Amino acid sequence: MCINTPCRLHRCVLVNVIILLLVGVAFLIIVQRNLLKLSDLLHKENPDSGLILPFEGELSPDPEPQRRGEEIPVLLTAAEDRLGAVVAAMNSVYHNTKANVVFTVVALNGTVDHLKEWLSKTKLKKVKIKILVFEPSLFSSRISKDPQTLETSNLLTFARFYLPAYIPGAEKAIYLDDDIIVQGDIKELYDTNLKAGHAAAFSDDCDSGSSKGIIRGAGNQNNYIGFLDFTKDSIKKLGMRANTCSFNPGVIIANLTEWKTQNITQQLEHWMELNTREELYSKNLAGSITTPPLLLVFYKRHSSIDPLWHVRHLGAGNRYSPQFVRAAKLLHWNGHYKPWGRLSSFTDVWDKWFIPDPTGKFQPVRRHAD
Repeated sequence: MCINTPCRLHRCVLVNVIILLLVGVAFLIIVQRNLLKLSDLLHKENPDSGLILPFEGELSPDPEPQRRGEEIPVLLTAAEDRLGAVVAAMNSVYHNTKANVVFTVVALNGTVDHLKEWLSKTKLKKVKIKILVFEPSLFSSRISKDPQTLETSNLLTFARFYLPAYIPGAEKAIYLDDDIIVQGDIKELYDTNLKAGHAAAFSDDCDSGSSKGIIRGAGNQNNYIGFLDFTKDSIKKLGMRANTCSFNPGVIIANLTEWKTQNITQQLEHWMELNTREELYSKNLAGSITTPPLLLVFYKRHSSIDPLWHVRHLGAGNRYSPQFVRAAKLLHWNGHYKPWGRLSSFTDVWDKWFIPDPTGKFQPVRRHAD
């Protein structure tokens, strides 16, 4: 048995080292458990977080200094074949306001590099823009397997169903389709009053600004029967009136607190999945397949947007006077003819805000005099 002082000292040091190691292991175990609990908690509070893969930071870490005050979150989607649209839309929003606008752009993985290069070489490089990746495979069980439906649908349009997931922490947000030009101050739209208990505001299709829109292939489509099949039991039992005025979801002002409280995303997913089994949408549906679930969830439970803040059907054959178009605060080219194409009306308004693609991949089609 070792009884001298050096031996005893060596033994004490060894014991202390072992104790420190055990304490360290215990600490790591506690940290790991807490992180797992935090992960579970975040998943419960934001179950749709798997839809997004954010890039580190923002594209523009040094925004222009004069943009202060409350942030106005704006969500848009960016499809590769119409990337110029989202650039023009953001440019029009940003340069018609002094508000602190923060854009969230949802894109497919293959589009991100193109969009980042485009923005980084233009005057939008100092704008607050966050790009998130959309995962379309998550919708495989919620979309009809009909080849015609799959061919005509743009899965990115479903991003609006997940506003709280893409813009976490915000109490209010705006969603805009990409075929839009904003001519007014976006803060005025953001300040739209939503009634108590309403999770969103839309533009009614019977309003004075864009009533009785003619949708290519379906004629007049401004009421519920134009979007839903009222012969189906799941629709009948809701007791909805077929002639109820529909609304256009190309512009949405969302109360995200109410959206989460009412589980709006889960309700929308329910109707999407039920439609794959029961075909609840109208056979004459010619517009976006994102509209019917929204009509079902928000039936008589939404606020209204000022008609001048959503002047529609510029891409569907409707013709407005130049004076009316100049007075409109938001223009929407919903319909077959887009403003970057040859046959659209009022392309000069869109061209004003379009920023040429530095890569040359996106080129608007224009008539040229012989």
